Amino acid sequence: MLLPTAAAVHPATSTPSPLKAVLWDMDGTLVDTEPYWIAAEIELVTAHGGQWDVADAMTMVGNALESTAAVLQNAGVKLSVREIVDNLSNAVIAGIRKELPWRPGARELLAELHGRGVRCALVTMSERNLASEVVNALDQEYFEFLITGDEVSNGKPHPEPYLMAVERLRASDPLLTAKHCAALEDSIPGVASAVASGVATIAIPHAVPLPEDSRHATWKTLAGKTYHDVAAALAAHAASTGAAL
Repeated sequence: MLLPTAAAVHPATSTPSPLKAVLWDMDGTLVDTEPYWIAAEIELVTAHGGQWDVADAMTMVGNALESTAAVLQNAGVKLSVREIVDNLSNAVIAGIRKELPWRPGARELLAELHGRGVRCALVTMSERNLASEVVNALDQEYFEFLITGDEVSNGKPHPEPYLMAVERLRASDPLLTAKHCAALEDSIPGVASAVASGVATIAIPHAVPLPEDSRHATWKTLAGKTYHDVAAALAAHAASTGAAL
């Protein structure tokens, strides 16, 4: 399915609050699952006689799982892409069932946004079985819907996941555009995906450092951040791109 670019969506009339939706990355942004992914990759490659360490795993943070699987095949894993994805996902699911580490401030910000009527969606490269485990652990249904890695043709850093989220939001609000949405991301591929989609992007580096870039805001943490902080980032993005809200 061909998705429109951010520039193709229709202009909206002015509204009291231009922030209509926040699109959340999951791994490393909402929850600290990166240690589980890293451990799973190391165990899998080692079991197949290859060499893989934390530094290698860090280069995979935020990538589409199929891309990671192809790299692990090159590292010596003698399994199909589907088998590798299942192996990694099942290992992470087992980990979060024992302990699900939320990122500082994430649940508090999610609850405030939801309480203020800001629509929230999860946009993750993890597959739905894993994403559902995380979402179901929340105390309310904060997320209107999930866009997962097994539902897109092109994973992050391609903009398709975020463009798909905007289009799904527009199904019930045709006046909504990318200009009314902010994305929260922690990885280089995730930030690239969000920026390319045209949504205001807030980078919160975690497992890997992110380069400074005028195309997105950068926060050290979500702890203490509020609706007003996200709205301010949206306004700053609009000012920098000349987009009318």
